[in-house]
Amino acid sequence: CQLTEEGTIPEDIFNKAMVTSAEDACARAEKIGFPIMVKASEGGGGKGIRKATNMEELKVAFTNVFTEVPGSPIFLMKMVSKARHLEIQIVGDEYGNTLALNGRDCSTQRRFQKI
Repeated sequence: CQLTEEGTIPEDIFNKAMVTSAEDACARAEKIGFPIMVKASEGGGGKGIRKATNMEELKVAFTNVFTEVPGSPIFLMKMVSKARHLEIQIVGDEYGNTLALNGRDCSTQRRFQKI
C-alpha cells in the first residue's frame, strides 16, 4: 500500500481493514482462521484486546472490545502462539543518526502490564 503524503495509511484501505460488528468479525474469521485476536487500535494496558478460539468466543470478544474502548477502530489479527513480544527504544536525529537505547522482553506481564 502506498502511504499518504502525511505518512498514514489511505483512509479507504484503513476502513476496509476494520471490523465494525460481531457479524463482520465472524465472516472475516472464517477466512483468517483461529486462534484470532480482536484488537482496538486505541486500547492499552490490557483493555481492548481479546483472544478468541471459536465463533462464540469471537462474538463475546468483539462485544467486550467494542465496549471497553468506545469509538476505537477494531481489527482482527491471526494469533501467533509461543511468540515473544520485544520492544527496543530507538532515538534518531534529523541527520540520520540513530541509537538503540535498550530493549526489554514484554512477553511477561502481570495484570496486563509489562514487567
